[in-house]
Amino acid sequence: MPRKRSLKLRCPICKKAVKNTDADFPFCSERCRTIDLGRWASGAYVISSPLKDADEGIPDNNPENPDEQ
Repeated sequence: MPRKRSLKLRCPICKKAVKNTDADFPFCSERCRTIDLGRWASGAYVISSPLKDADEGIPDNNPENPDEQ
């Protein structure tokens, strides 16, 4: 009979060891979960945007007016 595997990871807030079977996973407690939510709500976490738009490198070919080029 295979054993159920449990991953041991670290809480992203306090770095305490947490098992993936814990109720508050990936956090170690409700306190750390609330701290993380507060950071998202306050804008402390941001998703970075690319430095250069992908469209800038593509030349604008207008098939409707080929004489303009």
